[in-house]
Amino acid sequence: MAEANEQKAPSKPKNVGKILQLVFAVINLSVVGVGAYLVYASTIGWSHPKITEEAMAEELSSMASDADVAPLIYTMDKFTVNLGGEPKRTIRLEVNLQMLGKDGFEEIMEPGNRAKARDRIVKLLNDNSFANLESIQGKLFLKDKIAFEVNSILTSGVVKDVFFSDFVVQ
Repeated sequence: MAEANEQKAPSKPKNVGKILQLVFAVINLSVVGVGAYLVYASTIGWSHPKITEEAMAEELSSMASDADVAPLIYTMDKFTVNLGGEPKRTIRLEVNLQMLGKDGFEEIMEPGNRAKARDRIVKLLNDNSFANLESIQGKLFLKDKIAFEVNSILTSGVVKDVFFSDFVVQ
C-alpha cells in the first residue's frame, strides 16, 4: 500500500507562475508596441496636407458665394407691453429676427404668421417681470424664448437669432 501512495504523490504540479509571466510579457509588449505606433503616427509619421491650386480656388469660390448672401433680418414693429409682477412696469422693445433662409423670411412676412408671432411675444413679455429681465442672463433667456415661440409658428423657416434694437423698461 505504501507503494500506491507514493505513486500518486509525485505527480508534477503545473508551473502556473511561468505561464502568467509569459502572458503578462506578451500583453506588455503589445501595449508598448501600440503606444510606439501612436507616437510615431502623431509626430514623425505626420505629413502636411497637400494643397493644390484647384482645391484652393474651389474653396475660395464657395466662400465668396456664401459672403454674397446678406443675412435675412426681419424687423418687427415696436412693442409696448405691460410686464407682469410688482411694481407695474412697461417695456418698449423692437425685435429683429435673423432668419436662416429666404423661405423662412417669406414665411414670417405673411400677415397671419406675423400676427401670431407678435401675439406670442406679447404673452411672453406679460409673463415676465422686471426682475427677470434686468440682468443680461434674463435678456438672453428672453431671446431664446422668443426664438422658440416664433420657430413653433413657422413650418419651413427657422429663426437663427434674435436681436433687440430697442429695449426700454419704465
